Amino acid sequence: MEPSPLKPELEKDLVTWIAPARPFKRRDKQFYLTTISIAAIVCLILFLAEGAMPVILIVSLIFLYYVMSTVAPQDLEYKITNKGIKVGGRTTNWQFLGRFWFGKRYDSELLVLETASIPNRMELVIKPEVKEEVRKNLKEYLSEEEISPSKLDKAIDWFSKKLPQ
Repeated sequence: MEPSPLKPELEKDLVTWIAPARPFKRRDKQFYLTTISIAAIVCLILFLAEGAMPVILIVSLIFLYYVMSTVAPQDLEYKITNKGIKVGGRTTNWQFLGRFWFGKRYDSELLVLETASIPNRMELVIKPEVKEEVRKNLKEYLSEEEISPSKLDKAIDWFSKKLPQ
């Protein structure tokens, strides 16, 4: 009797939803004026202390932030399958994911997944109506537990609270 060849398990979609690629909030003119004013003062101080390179870095970061705040993100298709999580057609297998939890940024609900690779987190925008279905399906593969924020996370939160909203 010949041994039967192993059949690979077929990928099966468990939950699918379409949402923006990242959290997004339009900013008003006052916010940009305040941000540019703060950046100009910091640039002046850094130019006097260090030269032009830190100023170029700050100007480029302000430009990036401006573009990210004015251009709305595209919608992506998110899927939770029996093999892993697909975002825009790219799969992250379960073996590279750790814990998961839910969060909120701006007006968007987020599914945050701990990953084994850098940047150590994957944040997916989810729709509130699929949140419980996502939780139920993820609990079969991952544990739901929020990790404590790192020192960098705490510094970013502190700094973002100081800027105008």
